[in-house]
Amino acid sequence: QVQLGESGGGLVQAGGSLRRSCVVSGRNFSIRQMGWDRQAPGNQRELVAAISSAEITNYADSVKGRFTIFRDNAKNTVYLQMNSLKPEDTAVYYCNAVDTFQRGYWGQGTQVTVSS
Repeated sequence: QVQLGESGGGLVQAGGSLRRSCVVSGRNFSIRQMGWDRQAPGNQRELVAAISSAEITNYADSVKGRFTIFRDNAKNTVYLQMNSLKPEDTAVYYCNAVDTFQRGYWGQGTQVTVSS
């Protein structure tokens, strides 16, 4: 069993920054890829960023150059640094992980609100 515990998020003005973190516990040795999704009201859930066990990263076009995903394997933690935030970044952000059997896991989600 894998559990994901998220922290960070909240309310910020446009142009500001936030950092999300996600701690993996349980059978974390089986985790291969971690990342962040988000879902805004009325929209489908979309991938924001992902990082593999080899630290290869992938970003949605809408966040490239503004968001950075990185992981600290010693702490079993993945981070999402969000800079130059825009109102359209407002959404519930979910940490996710995929294990070696391609099973997916998600955190509880946290609201990020960017005011204009």
